[in-house]
Amino acid sequence: MNLDLTEKTAIVCGSTQGIGLASAIELALMGANVTLMARNEESLRQAVESLDTSLNQLHRYIVADFSDNENVKEAINNYLRLCPEVHILVNNTGGPSGGPIIEAETEQFIKTFQMHLVNYQILTQAVVPSMKKAGFGRIVNITSTSVKQPIVGLGVSNTIRGAVASWSKTMSLELGPFGITSNNVLPGFTKTARLNAVLEMRSQAQEKSVQEISEQMQATIPIRRFSEAEEVAAAVAFLCSPAAGSISGVNLPVDGGKTESM
Repeated sequence: MNLDLTEKTAIVCGSTQGIGLASAIELALMGANVTLMARNEESLRQAVESLDTSLNQLHRYIVADFSDNENVKEAINNYLRLCPEVHILVNNTGGPSGGPIIEAETEQFIKTFQMHLVNYQILTQAVVPSMKKAGFGRIVNITSTSVKQPIVGLGVSNTIRGAVASWSKTMSLELGPFGITSNNVLPGFTKTARLNAVLEMRSQAQEKSVQEISEQMQATIPIRRFSEAEEVAAAVAFLCSPAAGSISGVNLPVDGGKTESM
């Protein structure tokens, strides 16, 4: 099985912690040159230093604020002037605050749409010419199992994640002839800062301890535990590999079997 990403360059968004950083680490271990993209420069510097360089990989970072579409566009364009070859794009952005959809303000939808789908469109448009030239491209979007089964209490997130899934499927149809795939990885409850926030939110709403909420949630997962960020990253990395060349347009849950839909 060909998992070799030597001489391939990957951009990984939201990559200073959690699933994003874990994905960057896996891609580097597979030989890729990895460029991290996030807003905190000091965290980016530290994250770059944690990446494997045993195959003489060259790792970089891009400072960009995903709450500002124009900043993202400027940052990626400046990067491509210096480093025009990109073969892999991992789109990953933190989820919005939770709450019932009926209580969500219009601005929450607009802000989340811009942070996720609009930024993904900007980045994809920027790197696809390079992928077409190489005849190899991998676009992987880290979204949520809500794409298949809405999660109660995450109304805005459910809505925007669904839009991203449709966008990705359309990309797979348009870009397939050029050797470019587009897929979504759907993490379930994963040990990240995002999960901690969900636990706190449910703890307050239900007036129970975080430990009680955690145990309740894990009891609903067939494997009876939360996923590790590294387990989600393994799925991301595989979809970026040459071995996954025929996998495109799919939504891949990494959730311990919790999602009940097919």
